[in-house]
Parts: sequence; C-alpha cells; structure tokens
Amino acid sequence: MLCLGIESTAHTFGASVVDGKGKVLSNEKAVFTTEEGEGGMIPGEVAKHHRQHKDEVIKKALERSGKAMKDIGLISFSNAPGLAPSLIVGMETAKELAKKNSIPVIGVNHCIAHLEIGNLVTESKDPVLLYASGVNTQVIAYEGGKYRIFGETLDIGVGNFLDSFARHCGLGFPGGPKLEKLAAESKMKKERKIIELPYVVKGTDVSFGGLLTNLKQKFDSKKYAMEDLAYSMQETVFAMLIEVSERAMAHTGKKELLLGGGVACNKRLQEMAKIMCKERDAEYFVPENQFLVDNAAMIAWLGILEHKAGIKSYADKLDIKPYERTDDVIVKWR
Repeated sequence: MLCLGIESTAHTFGASVVDGKGKVLSNEKAVFTTEEGEGGMIPGEVAKHHRQHKDEVIKKALERSGKAMKDIGLISFSNAPGLAPSLIVGMETAKELAKKNSIPVIGVNHCIAHLEIGNLVTESKDPVLLYASGVNTQVIAYEGGKYRIFGETLDIGVGNFLDSFARHCGLGFPGGPKLEKLAAESKMKKERKIIELPYVVKGTDVSFGGLLTNLKQKFDSKKYAMEDLAYSMQETVFAMLIEVSERAMAHTGKKELLLGGGVACNKRLQEMAKIMCKERDAEYFVPENQFLVDNAAMIAWLGILEHKAGIKSYADKLDIKPYERTDDVIVKWR
C-alpha cells in the first residue's frame, strides 16, 4: 500500500509518498519564511502560502516517487495540533483528493508522527523523545497505551522562543539557524564571553518567557556582542532541555533518547544530548534533518500505522484539532 501524506500544521506545506514497509519514496515541501526584520508567522499569510504552493508540492511528491494518484491507497494528513488556518488547508486538500479519487483518508497527530518517523529511520525501540520544535517542547515516552508527556514548556515552545528573539534582533524568520551560526562565531573567538542568563527548570518542565525578556533587554542595551548573546542563549536553553530529558529517562528507566522537531537540527543540542547519553550508558538517536523538521513523510507513516491497526476516519466527519495534546491519543498500533 502507498500512502500520500500531507503536512500543514505551521510554516511548512509538505507532501510525501511512503510505502507500507516505511520506504520513503518522496518528501517534498514549501516553507513560509521572511528574510529579515520582525515579521513572523501570521496565520492568514501562512495559509495563503500553503494554498499557493499545495498543488505544486503534491505534484512534485508524486513525480519524485514515480507514482500517480491511481497508485495511492491511503491519504493521511496532519489534523493536530497546529495553526487552525494552516490545518484547514491540509484537511481540505486531503478531503478533495480522497473524494475525487475514492481513496480512504485519515487524520493524524503531528507530535506523535515525529516520534514514529524517528523510530522508523533509526534503530530506536522504546525511547524518550525530546521533541523540540516551534510551538511544541515536550519530553515524551510510551507508557500504558499512550505517548505520555513527562515534561514540557510552561509557556512558549523553544522554537518560538528562538524565533521571537531572532525577530527582535531583526534576523527574520525562522531565526534558529541564524542564531546557531552566530553562536558558532562566538565559539571561535579568543575572548568569548559567557553571559549569565535565567535558567528555569521546574521538575521536568521548562520555561522560556523570562529568559526571552532578559535576552531582549540585554540586546537593547547594546552592551553585549550579538554572537555572545546567541552562544550563551544556546548553552543555557539546551542545558535546560537536556536536564529534563535525563530526568525523564531516570524516571521511566528507559535507556534510549531520540531527538525530534526542527530545533533538534541544531548541532550543539545534538552534541549535548550525545554527551549526556554516553555518561548514562544510554543510546542516542537522531534522524537526518529532513525527518526532524516538519515533513509529510512522518504524516504518511503514522497514517499507515493507524490504518494497519484498524483505525478509520470518515471523510464527512473529519475535522482539525488545533489543541489536541500528545497524550490525548490512544495508541492502538503498538
């Protein structure tokens, strides 16, 4: 069976064709960005972007896979969580294709899709997932028939935190890669400065709101080099994420850490996670970047898993669930 996956939870509209054994035949996308200034994701503008690019992205995914719609046996789309205007574009597109081609369609949870694609493309079996993305910052593991959240952000997601700081500094959107580059420049300096910043960990939860305000104030004061602020910010924030991940591993007794989400592309975060796992005699897994960022292959694969488990959706009852939590979903495919 071939599944066409459609991803549209936030800034990315993606389409992918995946077969029943998990072979990714294509994984195409179009990403909403701004080059500079303080502009970020305005939901209506992002939805407009998705409508402009959806047909082209789906066409590319089919062409790259060497397949046509007549070969597709299932359509899977991300119905939760995410920006409602963006989710609607994906749902409407999936329903239209399903109706036109008489193909079953299923809606899946974006957060869980990150974990399942990680299990697919690495050798992880029962990991703790550090899921670090724009809106979502969660430490997740499977227990008792669900993917449980053992720790999370108490305010904003780590990706939104990074993007907000970058926009304040006029770096554009997304800001994470630009801040990573600046941090690397600081690391190369002979007189690198480590700037003390708020470190907020509460059990297995983290908070970024106060840190963001503090960073903005330091930037506005013009007393600190931008690259030193970026470096100190990374060291502080990623230490917080690794601490709560390690605490969740100790609590659950699990011996694997899997990274997921766009922020997990950051090489320093990967390095810190690897060091922690080595010290705990645990295994560390990180998928390649195309499966860390928002992508449609993970949506297609989770659709396949749910379809094989007998989970069905009906086109006339499909809807988006912008606020659905990871632990709201009953996991029937494990």
